Amino acid sequence: MPYRRTPKVQERLDAQRETIVAAATRQLAEHGYGGCSVAAVAERAGVAVGSVYRHFPTKADLVVHVFRQVVTREVEAVRAASAQPGEPAERVLAVFETFAQRALKAPRQAYALLAEPVDARIDAERLEFRRAFTEVVAEHVAAGVREGALPPQDGRLTAAALVGAAAEVLIGPLTSGNAGDVAELRTFVVRALGGSDARHA
Repeated sequence: MPYRRTPKVQERLDAQRETIVAAATRQLAEHGYGGCSVAAVAERAGVAVGSVYRHFPTKADLVVHVFRQVVTREVEAVRAASAQPGEPAERVLAVFETFAQRALKAPRQAYALLAEPVDARIDAERLEFRRAFTEVVAEHVAAGVREGALPPQDGRLTAAALVGAAAEVLIGPLTSGNAGDVAELRTFVVRALGGSDARHA
């Protein structure tokens, strides 16, 4: 007969998995992808390396899981910020300002999400991350065009360009700690949308 786990055994395994994921999330936030080795995560979680592999066959499996959790949290944060009352351009600005503020508070994690050299599976998750942000921005750009608050434009194209540009702008501050360029991001976003600097700056 095949082995069946008892509820208590399964409960312990689930708890161990959660501990491992929490440890990996903290490790990624503090040391980036390069420092998120299985051995480091196991030590942080207080478990054997083999226990990590029992739940996640490879480092990539573990980090993909962590990436998805982190991305979901970040997208929810910018979506909530951009849902506040305001004109479409202000809502788009809220997306980028919220992400930038959160990124600068956890620079190693943000750098891992945006630009740190990673393997192909993690890079695929990074593309999903950008797509999710692009969707949020595109919704507000399209709303602005419909309302006549923004000039006619392809909302998805504008959103993709802005997300890509913002990611590039943030790489410098995330690695140097100098947030000067982030302040200019607001002006760039407004101009890219076709808004008025005097009105939104």
